Parts: sequence; structure tokens; C-alpha cells
Amino acid sequence: MTQAGKTILLVDDDQEIRDLLDAYLSRSGFNVRSAPDGSSFRAALGESPADLVILDVMLPDEDGFSLCRWVRQHERLAQMPIIMLTASSDEADRVIGLELGADDYLGKPFSPRELLARIKALLRRVHFSQERTSDVLAFDDWRLDMVSHRLFHRDGEETFLSGADFALLKLFLDHPQQILDRDTIANATRGREVMPLDRIVDMAVSRLRQRLRDTGKCPRLIRTVRGSGYLLAANVTPCHASD
Repeated sequence: MTQAGKTILLVDDDQEIRDLLDAYLSRSGFNVRSAPDGSSFRAALGESPADLVILDVMLPDEDGFSLCRWVRQHERLAQMPIIMLTASSDEADRVIGLELGADDYLGKPFSPRELLARIKALLRRVHFSQERTSDVLAFDDWRLDMVSHRLFHRDGEETFLSGADFALLKLFLDHPQQILDRDTIANATRGREVMPLDRIVDMAVSRLRQRLRDTGKCPRLIRTVRGSGYLLAANVTPCHASD
């Protein structure tokens, strides 16, 4: 998959960082747009979406957490990959970002080379998850459109998925009735450049359970297998959108 021509929207209030990353990522073949604050970010996405967003947590007018939440609640933008930047060493900040739907995070200071590796890994993941094997996968009370990434309950209500939500759900649907350990989940959904942190994986599964209305004391759809990992307790049936 070629990455040339992909558009990256960089949101950071530090002009020096914006200029450095603009030059570095442009040399790598990306089209880079930048915004210094939340209002400029919203305006930029109003003009046209991006293939990926690099979003700083600390901005002068609105923090990156609220902007990430806004993107994930916006139907037209909900699938757009987001990498969050944080100057905080506090793990809680990173977990919050991932819970809100960020696909990856990177702590400041960072090397542009590492950021580029994260970008490429995330865009590869998005590309492969969009490869069309069947229009729709049906499971339990749900139908997932593999092309549009739209998830529907049998009552007709649609549940919006972030890119990370979709990647995790697709992993379970590709391996129904199989126990997936945390390392497998981390490697498949977050890329090999990210350390497979147990807590982050657990949070991602918890978020997906919420999307699937599987939030009882003993979840029935995505089950915890103590000491081993997680299992999707459902049969998966490939079908077509017209079925």
C-alpha cells in the first residue's frame, strides 16, 4: 500500500513542532495540514476530512480529549484515525485518550522517526481492515458492514465505532469462539510499535462491550477467560448488505 498523497492534519499550538513535523512528514510523501488550536481544527475538518490526525492534548482553547470525543461523535469523521500527543507521563492521560477513541498515543518529547513509524503502522491497519472479504458480518444481534464500518443492532439502531473499536471487533469476528490473549489483541489492534499494556487492552475491550450493549456483571458476548484473555461467544455469518 502506498502512503503517498495521504493527508495528515497536525494539531499543536507549538509553531516549532508544527514546522518540524510538516517538513519531515512532507518529505515522506504526506500532505500535511496544520492547526494551532481546537477552533482551527474544527474549521479544517469542516473544509475537508483527513486520512489521519495528530492531536496534542494541551491546546490553548480546548483540550485534545474533548476534540477526540467530538470527532468520534461525528458521523462523517468517526472512522478517522487519531494519534494523540501528550507531554504528561501520567498513564491516566493516555488511558483517557484511548477510552475516548484515540487509536494511538505518543509522549513528548518524541522522535519524528518514531511518529512516522506509528503513522505508517496505523494507516496499514486501517487499509487492511478495509479489505473487502464480505459485505457484512452478522453475529448475535448485530450486523457489521465491513466496507463502511457501520454497526447495526437488530432493532435498527446504529452504533458508531472508532477505528480502534472496529479493529478490535474485526479481530474477534475473525476468530470467533477462540481465546485471544492480551498480546495478540495489542499487536493486532495497536501495532507492533506499542507496548502491549494489559490495562489499555482491558479498557479497549470494556469500551467495545459498551458499544455492543454487553455491560452486565457477567458479559455474555465478549467473555473474560481468567488468566488467558478474551473470547467472542458468538457464531459469525458472512452475508451481503442486501441479505
